Parts: sequence; structure tokens; C-alpha cells
Amino acid sequence: MTDDAIIITNLTKRYGGAGPLVLDGIDLCVGSGEFVCLVGASGCGKSTLLAITAGLESPSAGTVSVPSGRSAVMFQESALFPWLSALDNVALALRLAGMPRRPRAARALELLDLVNLADAARKRPHELSGGMRQRVALARALAQDRGVLLMDEPFAALDAITRDLLHDELERVWRETRRTIVFVTHNVQEAVRLGQRVVLLSSRPGRIAATWDVANERAAAVSTSASGGITAAITDRLRKEIRRAA
Repeated sequence: MTDDAIIITNLTKRYGGAGPLVLDGIDLCVGSGEFVCLVGASGCGKSTLLAITAGLESPSAGTVSVPSGRSAVMFQESALFPWLSALDNVALALRLAGMPRRPRAARALELLDLVNLADAARKRPHELSGGMRQRVALARALAQDRGVLLMDEPFAALDAITRDLLHDELERVWRETRRTIVFVTHNVQEAVRLGQRVVLLSSRPGRIAATWDVANERAAAVSTSASGGITAAITDRLRKEIRRAA
């Protein structure tokens, strides 16, 4: 038995056989119940690493192990079925997960309540704001009842105020469900706000350039000097990676 929810060993990804090297020698373990944020410049392979971890792509070399089984994935677009209500979008995920018909509606409503959307259960996606649609998408991901949740820039398209509110919601849901979360973002402040650990990937090919343990700083507000200092340090290192690849 292991306390690690994700074990990545010497992971390499190259497209098209002899094509460009995207990821090179990634070694990363994510503990059960841990919240890890991946940051890096555009094109450094963050989303590719997430896709391989989810089993949506295959590595060229190396291994990825998720001891608890398959993971749930949440993308930048909510991708809700427009003809279904919020409740039915979540219930569909429960149906695909094998839940019997009778308890599905009640469980879907519980999950919407978990993301503070029970009162919008009968609304369709076009009647919901962008932030509300992402909450439904989060409830749908949780409906898969998997111990690992992979999130690929889920709040990137939202305005700053909505994004900040969803940070609070996600942190609350994480604490209540104790899911293992790997969260991809290009926003350093977002990573420090949410993550217990921040992992920086170098510019392509993506390698782990640095890691910061921000668990203690998460207990403080982002505006404090402690978390502000970590944000500045990560931003400085990220800029160096961008300049190196320019």
C-alpha cells in the first residue's frame, strides 16, 4: 500500500515518434488528499502531463500510476449538455458511474448543494453564469466518485471576482471531500492561493524546474508578506524560464 495517489516516474512525451520533445524525465509523486498546482509558461507541457495522468494520452517512456484507479477530469470549458438541467447533467455522470436510477436524483442534488447550486438544479446551462456552469462541472466531476481530480485551468476564462469566489468554493469542497487534486494554471497567484505545493515546469521540453511547499502559507491571506514573497519567487523563476526559452 502507498500513501501516494499519483506516482509519475521518468515520464517522457514526444509527439510523432521523432517529433518534438514535450516532456522530459518527469518524476512526481502526489500524496493522497494533497492539492498540487502545476505552473509554467504556455506550451511547457502542463496540460499534456495532466492528459497522460488521466489516461487520455500515452507517454513515450516512463510510467504513471494512480493506485486508486482512474481519475476525474475538469477542463477549462464546462462542456455541459445544453438540453439538460444542472441536476440532469450531474445525474448523467452518476448514471455512467453505474448508480441505480432511484438514488441518482437525490445524490445529484447533494452534489449541487456541495457546490452551493442546489437552488439552480432545474436551470439549463444557458440560464447559468460562467461561474455557475463551472460549479456544475465540478459537481459532475465529483459525481464520478474518484479519489483523484485533475483540473486543467478550469477558471481561466472567468473574471477576477468570479474566479476568486470559486477559489473559496474549491478549497471548501476539497477540505470536505479530501480529494487529491492536481490543478494546472498559468496564474502564479492562483497557484499559491490554492495549492499545498506548487510545481514549476520548465519551458519546453517540460522538466520539473522547482517545487515550493506552500502548505503553511495557505493558512495566511494572499496579501500577507509570506505568501506574497512566495508568489514573487515563483514569478521570478517563471520569468527566467520564459526568457531562457525565448
